[in-house]
Amino acid sequence: MIEAIGLTSIPRKEQPPAVDNVSFEAHTGRVTALLGAPGAGKTTALRLMLELQRGRGITYFRGRPLHGIPHPAHEVGVLLGDVPGHPARSVRGHLRMLCAASGVPARRADEVLEAVGLVSLRDERLGTLSRGLDRRLGLACALLPDPHTLVLDDPARGLAVGERRWLYDMLREHAAQGGTVLCSTADPKEAARFADHVVTLDGGRVVADQRAADFARTRLRPRVVVRSPHAARLSVLLAQRARSTQRSVEVVREGGNRLCVYGSTCAEVGETAFRNGIVVHQLADEVGDMGPGAGAGAETSTAQEPQPSSAAIDSQTGPDPEPGAAAALDSGPEPEFAPPALDCGPEPELAPPAPGSSPEPEAAPPAPDCGPEPDPSAPAAAAVPAPEAVPAASTTLEPPQEAPADDTPQAAPSQQLTTPRPTTVALPPPVLVRPAPTPLRPVRYEIRRAAGVATGYIVGACVLAVSALTAVLLARIGHTPQPRLLAAWPAELPLPPAALGAGLLGALAFGDEFRHPALAVDRGTVPRRLGLLTAKLFVASLTALALAVLTVGCTAEVLYLVYGSELVALPADWPALTAGWLALVTGCAWAGVLAAGVFRSTTAGLAAVVAVPLLVVPAVHKMTEGTSARGPVPFAGRLKGGLPPRWPFGGEQQLEALLRLLAQPVGGAMALSVLALLCAYAFTGLRSRVR
Repeated sequence: MIEAIGLTSIPRKEQPPAVDNVSFEAHTGRVTALLGAPGAGKTTALRLMLELQRGRGITYFRGRPLHGIPHPAHEVGVLLGDVPGHPARSVRGHLRMLCAASGVPARRADEVLEAVGLVSLRDERLGTLSRGLDRRLGLACALLPDPHTLVLDDPARGLAVGERRWLYDMLREHAAQGGTVLCSTADPKEAARFADHVVTLDGGRVVADQRAADFARTRLRPRVVVRSPHAARLSVLLAQRARSTQRSVEVVREGGNRLCVYGSTCAEVGETAFRNGIVVHQLADEVGDMGPGAGAGAETSTAQEPQPSSAAIDSQTGPDPEPGAAAALDSGPEPEFAPPALDCGPEPELAPPAPGSSPEPEAAPPAPDCGPEPDPSAPAAAAVPAPEAVPAASTTLEPPQEAPADDTPQAAPSQQLTTPRPTTVALPPPVLVRPAPTPLRPVRYEIRRAAGVATGYIVGACVLAVSALTAVLLARIGHTPQPRLLAAWPAELPLPPAALGAGLLGALAFGDEFRHPALAVDRGTVPRRLGLLTAKLFVASLTALALAVLTVGCTAEVLYLVYGSELVALPADWPALTAGWLALVTGCAWAGVLAAGVFRSTTAGLAAVVAVPLLVVPAVHKMTEGTSARGPVPFAGRLKGGLPPRWPFGGEQQLEALLRLLAQPVGGAMALSVLALLCAYAFTGLRSRVR
């Protein structure tokens, strides 16, 4: 159960708040729709509920606020906008990466893919998915940790009718299994179809909180839409006839030649137009939205509705209407040839012929009637034919299935009635046993994140190629010391290619998190947990060490093949040189990780790596210029003499080598830079936690 209490956003300057004192409840086992026009405050309310935006108020999920839940992803599944994944990552790789972050087994990714129908597309890249497939993947990401509550922001936006039907069936199935579903939408008819409860927002305030049946009865009204070049004359004639028959008929003119007639039928309107010789281009039954104010703002609500190109009857029943809601929406009996109710979607597309009327020749099979049946005794319903209506049905309904012969109503033999297959959905199996949190969970996530795209491999290949080419050119020019030759480090460059590559890979570790925030869906920003930082530093260190070793090995092999063995002889002080080389590359990787985490940008992380030799090294050199004659040996000697026990395994030699390494300008500057970035990262993490 969701309890939202007093949600209020912080206003900007002198503007009113986008959400003002919004309070409502979403009960377990029900689908709750958060309805409102664009700009009504739906998305802001959801972000306040999920603590993704600063404001007042609190939201309880089964009695606990979100910040009081140890693992929010296990309690709330979130879908806000598109899937924030790297476009080059595969569908299955993205889900397996989220499995590692959520602490669920990796096989859960295949189970969720099967439930949402993406098994055959598991190797496709995220950047190639269509809108409908992206919505399916988003729902799979929300269902991955097996949450109790689903919070979705307009998930059906831009989807076809079949995709909407499947999505709402999945949401109803989740609610039927004891979950809570909160879904925002801007279409009132759509909300009446799939929801059990509707909360209406207007201007950032709750204007209605009612069951779907009450919502459909009070807000949605049947009407007749007419298009005619003589709309003004037809409006006067309809008003005169209403007065003569003493009936309550309301005629609303909506720009141009469009009329909306409330309280009448297609038969009466068509008969009036026919008797007075008025040409009618469209005659359709629809369900009109009376607006949040129950009649106010009719122009706004109708302007958002699609305008059908032919006579169309808007669907008034969903694929699985809730008790009471279907009765409020459906004003006619269900067709006998279709036992399951048919969802024709929120957009009116097709008008079936009235019972008893002759079907049009050479037409496609007529679609079943989803709305109120026209009066068989009214000839005017068929007096305004629309030859363009039949082809439109192929773009709206799903592939049909032939109905039994005994269920076929009055129709031509060539027009055999068809009905779509009933949609069956199945949620993934529940997660019965959750593994205990371990330090390896963020490490597994980081490894899958780094190995899931080809960026790291491309950067590594470029570094090796540039290093080999640079080493060959330096050897040809001559006058280059052997350590710099093996590291492919010209004196004119601030850093060798391997160090720059390690810094770039480290910056990508956090830069991709902010560019494609897969972990920030339900948290608003990339989490600054110590475990995630440690995992990124550990994986970046392994990557940097591998890159450093491969660079030296590749350059040595190329130099051996080109110039012989005299350039690849092992130097006498190779242990110290190796330690310094590995420390330099690892330090660049750490600086890239920390700088990207602090400044939230890959470019800033790489810039921080380059700034170490260009800016920090000169500053450190000036600071230590007066005391450069003092080496680290006296300090090591004093430290050795101050400790009574002997250093095991020659520890004084290792300490002396470390101090000599830090005494170098680049080593000391890198150590100071990493320490400063670590302090800045800790400060920003504490600041965001306080907020």
